[in-house]
Amino acid sequence: MKVTLDQDKCVASGQCVVAAGDVFDQRDEDGIAVLLNPNPPAEQAADTRHAAAVCPALAIHIQE
Repeated sequence: MKVTLDQDKCVASGQCVVAAGDVFDQRDEDGIAVLLNPNPPAEQAADTRHAAAVCPALAIHIQE
């Protein structure tokens, strides 16, 4: 699994952090998401897919 995050699309909702806190974080100054791990392990795959699904800006992309 390879994850990419388009920070220009991010609306700082924080849903990705709630869904997959080991893969995503937010910048303190503006809340924009930060990708912590572009290649999460298999045990984080379901949470990472959920994060992409709940992103209101569709800023998270996953390649299997």
